[in-house]
Amino acid sequence: MDDEVFKALADPTRRSLLDELFRQDGQTLSALEDRLPMTRFGVMKHLRQLEKAGLVATRRRGREKLHYLNVIPIRLIHDRWVSKYTEPWAETLANLKHTLESKTMEKVFEIYIKTTPERLWKAITDAEMRKKYNFGLTVTSDWTVGSTYKGVGGETTILEGENLEVDPPRKLVQTFRALWGEDVKSEGTSRVTWEIVPVADSCLLKVTHDQLHEGANNQLYGGWPMILSGIKTLLETGELLTTPGSLMWVENSQQPSQVCGTR
Repeated sequence: MDDEVFKALADPTRRSLLDELFRQDGQTLSALEDRLPMTRFGVMKHLRQLEKAGLVATRRRGREKLHYLNVIPIRLIHDRWVSKYTEPWAETLANLKHTLESKTMEKVFEIYIKTTPERLWKAITDAEMRKKYNFGLTVTSDWTVGSTYKGVGGETTILEGENLEVDPPRKLVQTFRALWGEDVKSEGTSRVTWEIVPVADSCLLKVTHDQLHEGANNQLYGGWPMILSGIKTLLETGELLTTPGSLMWVENSQQPSQVCGTR
């Protein structure tokens, strides 16, 4: 997969497309075509290459197909080769702030994991597994439609919400309320959708965090690249990813002030 990412990034036109999605996420093919000096066919060709590399994710909205910058492959390259001393650079990239033309924002993250849907579903819903990659947070629920869930760090509730749709091992839709600070409490309720799609001997995990206010605090969604990378590493190797999101449960899980939901 790294070869596909490097190949995609090597082309200046494809980098320009990523720059456009960096500036404004969730654009249609027509919008991207208007911003680049090339034919519609040319834009489509480059977008297909970016999708193949996992750098662009898509989502249908009515008759429109929206394109989103997916930072997960870049994050994985970082975790493999970049040292902790350059972490601020990767954090900046992982916390990209993209806004839609409407008054809400939608963030889409994708990652391929060599596992079964059942194991991946367990990693999302099992409290002991989840806290190993989710900032040390203990997330509990009975995982039924209409039930609530909460994430606790130490003795403090860090996040909470309601399970809107529960379809194991395929789909989980939840409301999301961040409680770890006054700055995020004021953001109110957003929505997180987990989708698991089997692909040969692997699964595509797609996380969509939407119904965010335009200009929402990036603490709400900036941690997803670390969380998803942590799931992949845990399920494929049984080890912990050496990022704050994966190691905090070991180092600071008993210090509520140090823990946050998707930061």
